[in-house]
Amino acid sequence: MATVNQESIDLMAHLMRRAGFGADRDELERRAAKGYEATVEELLNTDGEQGERADREYFLRYHPGFRRPITSPGMGGSAWLYDMIHTGLPLEEKMVLFWHQIFATGQSKVDHWHELIAQVDMFREKGMGSYQDMLVALAQNPAMIYWLDNCDNHGSGVNENWGRELLELFSM
Repeated sequence: MATVNQESIDLMAHLMRRAGFGADRDELERRAAKGYEATVEELLNTDGEQGERADREYFLRYHPGFRRPITSPGMGGSAWLYDMIHTGLPLEEKMVLFWHQIFATGQSKVDHWHELIAQVDMFREKGMGSYQDMLVALAQNPAMIYWLDNCDNHGSGVNENWGRELLELFSM
């Protein structure tokens, strides 16, 4: 590998902090040798050729309790943190975090971590694509339906929270 200067490594470190969750020195040197433009293209390419998502099966092998559909505080966060640390697609994972902050749901109301992780997985699949496709998927997501009280929406007692928030907060 060609030797790269410290300025290139510093620039790459900044990029990896902004487009991901940082990188170790070896990765910074490897990416700096490729060049800034090539690295940006690699980060934007999430079709699996440039990197792979974290292998959650490996995580579950050591934490078999996560396979049961139970509710336990921190379980979803632990699985997601594992995904963030071990992804080969850092920008995709950073976008998952971004969309999760925009479309706020949380364990304080959505008690089932499996539904929250399903939403995180949906952001991973749709988060760098069409916003319209992501909104349609979000409208069908159990965590968001429960978070915005659409589960309490009945003919005799209409709850407009989901429709109003979808229009006012998420799509205008």
